[in-house]
Parts: sequence; C-alpha cells; structure tokens
Amino acid sequence: MTKSISINQFIKAIRQLPADEPNIDPRKWYKTQKQHWLGWLSEYHGPGAYGRKTDMKRDARYAYSHIVEPRMLLWLIEAADVRSDLVETARRASLRGKTMQEKSAAIRRHVSWEVIESALIGNRAALGQVAARQARGQIEGMPSR
Repeated sequence: MTKSISINQFIKAIRQLPADEPNIDPRKWYKTQKQHWLGWLSEYHGPGAYGRKTDMKRDARYAYSHIVEPRMLLWLIEAADVRSDLVETARRASLRGKTMQEKSAAIRRHVSWEVIESALIGNRAALGQVAARQARGQIEGMPSR
C-alpha cells in the first residue's frame, strides 16, 4: 500500500469491525477495546490524556506504531481478521514482555502495519461487496433496502 491512511479513515475502518465483549471496569471510561480505539483516535490530533504535540498531523501507521496498550492491538488484529496463526503468535510473544511497551512491540513484530492495513482494506472491500450484493437482493435472508 502506498497512500497513507488518515486517522479519520482509520476511525471509519475500525467502526466497521465487530465489537469485543464489554468489560466493565469502573476505573476505565471505555467498555470495549473497540470503544477504546475510537475514543483514543477521535482525540488524536489534540493533546489527549498524554499531552501529544498538536502541531503534527499523524497518520494511521503512526498511531498503530505508537500504541502501548497490548489489549488494543490484539483486539484490532483479531477483529480485522488477520490470520489466526499470526494473532496467536503475536499473543504468545506479548506474554514474554514485562512492560506494556515491550508487549506492544512484540505484537507489532509479528503483525506489522502493512498486515493491518491490508486486512482493513480487505475488510472494507468485502463489506462494500456485501452491501452491494445486499442492495441487489442477492444475499438470502438480507432484504435490500
């Protein structure tokens, strides 16, 4: 892939992914990792909770490369339908890390941005094909609108 994916495009792609099971933790503002991603990215061009520099416009590759929450990364690669053997290898590698940074880096060593980008674009294309087929009434049990 040559053209970079903007943060807004990344948000749209993540919105199309299936949500994970809610996990209620009164210390956290989000209930799912999908909600975590969408909330984090929605404030990406602002200072956010971590005092990001706001004079730089970053793309989705940059965001993926700088996440230090392994649960967010694992949810994304699984929800984006990355090959299950890569997901499992990344999950096992993350268990060897001591810090969140080490765990996240281990995941990205096995599932690069290029793999995620391809999966997200593939999912978007597949969802578009399903919507087109549904509109033509070609999917049983799914009436066209």
